Amino acid sequence: MQRTSFGEMACSIARTLDVIGEPWSPLILRDVWVGMSRFEQIQADLGISRKVLTERLNHLVEQGVLERRPYDRRPRHEYHLTTKGAELVDLLMIMTAWGDRWLAGEAGPPVLYRHHACGEISRAESRCAHCGEPMHAADVDPLPGPGAAAGSD
Repeated sequence: MQRTSFGEMACSIARTLDVIGEPWSPLILRDVWVGMSRFEQIQADLGISRKVLTERLNHLVEQGVLERRPYDRRPRHEYHLTTKGAELVDLLMIMTAWGDRWLAGEAGPPVLYRHHACGEISRAESRCAHCGEPMHAADVDPLPGPGAAAGSD
């Protein structure tokens, strides 16, 4: 069976890649998260072409991770994270922790995260939703879920 989209696969990783796997999409989400809500701000920060940025923004809106809000007189829009999009930022923070550990230069990580609750600089990590313990791949056994099919997680 030929697949035309990762979104058609019975795999949560593939479906997530269908939403944010295109180049630039995670960086666009990062920019919106840190407060760059306007097209021109995002374009200037990333150095991305208008055409590609328009395509990526449209895709992220269609996927429900960003929403457009009109501003100004001309039909201009600001972009804001939806709840679905904010949860993707949690994933990006985990990716950041990995990049900081394995890819940061000698100067160290380019961004630090201050935790609101305790005020300390910290990093994101996965924790078990039931017991709260840190959770790593070596600590779990993947089992078929109710939506499992051939080639799934």
